[in-house]
Amino acid sequence: MGLKKFRPVTATLRYKTVLTFDELTTDEPHRPLTKGKKQYAGRGFKGQISVRRKGGGHKRKYRAIDFKRDKYGIEGTVTSIEYDPNRSSNISLVTYKDGEKRYIITPASIKVGDAVVSGEKVEIKVGNSMPLKNIPSGTNIYNIELKRGKGGQIARSAGTTAQVAAKEGEYCLVKLPSGEIRKIHRECYACIGEVGNKDHVNVSLGKAGRSRWLNRKPKVRGVAMNPIDHPLGGGEGKSSGGRHPVSPTGKPTKGYKTRKKKKYSNKMIIKRRK
Repeated sequence: MGLKKFRPVTATLRYKTVLTFDELTTDEPHRPLTKGKKQYAGRGFKGQISVRRKGGGHKRKYRAIDFKRDKYGIEGTVTSIEYDPNRSSNISLVTYKDGEKRYIITPASIKVGDAVVSGEKVEIKVGNSMPLKNIPSGTNIYNIELKRGKGGQIARSAGTTAQVAAKEGEYCLVKLPSGEIRKIHRECYACIGEVGNKDHVNVSLGKAGRSRWLNRKPKVRGVAMNPIDHPLGGGEGKSSGGRHPVSPTGKPTKGYKTRKKKKYSNKMIIKRRK
């Protein structure tokens, strides 16, 4: 999937780029696998904003994705490749031999008509899903489980891939897209290959309105606010804040560690990403 540029008839078009969507084979989702998606504009159950700069955005339907890939031993055929407004990667509709249809994340280089299968001992082929214990070291993988049976949680966004680095007893060492090396149980499932739609990261929105379609509101600097709204606000004339950067609640930002001590998770990390 490539990028399309525009002749700069207006100032906005000078920077705007869009994906060509060459890989997509249909523009209509499979209706039984869709459901409504309510927008909360960054608000929690009390109606108060818990995540700032969210709001607006185009109406979306949620596509139910099969992250578990638990149709073991039943071969499926890729029927269509579709756009999903809820994620950066594309999705594929797979029709299994027993008639059931499911959506999966589209790996790079897969096409309509290709066969995919999930199970203990299946072929090492792009799109297939199997336990880490059966995947050779050095293989690129995506949609990786952290807990057996929970479904893939890691390496699901466009262009990402992890790698099986080594195997130690009950665990496999997996190098994640961030550079972190982590122990994952050998029974956890992962898919072979890497996620498609690599050019997603190179898209230039070109105008503020396109960000609003994506549910992203503008970011106002803390130093430009009043002192009641932000700890860095106020001051005579233009000020630079006068203290280390902080969040609106006063917590240090830019490098301040907020991670709580997670006993189980910490011992699984062999090498941190930083």
